[in-house]
Amino acid sequence: MPQPEQPTTRRAARRDAVRHGRLRALRAGALVVVLALVVIAAVAIAGSLGGPSAAPVAQATGATAPTDAVDLPDGAGGSAGPATGLPAPAQTSVAAASCGDPAVAQALASGSDADVLAAFGGAAAFRAAVAGGTAPCVDLSDSRRVWVIVDKQRPLVPIDFEPAEVTAPANMPRTADGRLQPAASDALSALVAAAAAEGAGSIGLNSAYRSYASQTRTYNGYVESMGRDQADLQSARPGFSEHQTGLATDVAACDGGCSAIESFGGATQGAWVAANAWRFGFVVRYEDGYTPITGYEWEPWHLRYIGTDLAQVYHDGGFHTLEDFFGLPAAPTY
Repeated sequence: MPQPEQPTTRRAARRDAVRHGRLRALRAGALVVVLALVVIAAVAIAGSLGGPSAAPVAQATGATAPTDAVDLPDGAGGSAGPATGLPAPAQTSVAAASCGDPAVAQALASGSDADVLAAFGGAAAFRAAVAGGTAPCVDLSDSRRVWVIVDKQRPLVPIDFEPAEVTAPANMPRTADGRLQPAASDALSALVAAAAAEGAGSIGLNSAYRSYASQTRTYNGYVESMGRDQADLQSARPGFSEHQTGLATDVAACDGGCSAIESFGGATQGAWVAANAWRFGFVVRYEDGYTPITGYEWEPWHLRYIGTDLAQVYHDGGFHTLEDFFGLPAAPTY
């Protein structure tokens, strides 16, 4: 028959168990410390080599990753599209310049229109600053600039302004001796050549630059024939006409002879111009349905030159009036 266990034997067994448990805990703790040191060393090495672990660290500290990565096409170092399993680069944007930037002040004082756009960070940044009211240094009434706005609330300054130079566009039919500022003149020649090359037909010049005196005669003729109210929908008062800037032109369809400008909207040339004028720096200034903003009825033949950079922003943004483009109030009446 087994003898009952003695109390002293049981106490000894418990002491042994406690001692062995402490040893196991110490060994486990030492192992954890060793593993942690190994992980820390691996992360440090990867970071120094620019490995994938660097991106999360940059994001955690508020740094931004470069945004100039591009997708590789098939056969160029792997499958098409971005690599998977790596942290996505942070999206960054370059803040637009402001009127307080020395480069902007310098460009406005002595630079070209292109210099001013570049100083602001590009045409899109320029438009956003002007429309957002954060660029008070940009004068939309400056008749020397391609972005000058002329409407029934914004006359030219001075009211009898004359451009420094106007030239006749080359290689196009014309119904009158039309001239434009040189950049607009060259752009219209390029537009006409492209329309013909792309199968849209021949486009001719109907009317371009008009002096203050010439616009006075034009406007008074409309008033005599249809009355002042209707004339104001068809023709600008002197000093309020885009034609006086040397940046606006009326065009006509000229297949087998030039037709009246009123038929331009229904011609093949009219459709092509509506879709493609922006490529050459022009916008159709008075679109159908926007009389409450522009103050003029639809004139698909009236093109206004604003330069290729601004015209692309205008097109890409889906704008229909220069008033909306630059955040100006509507100008339906004088």
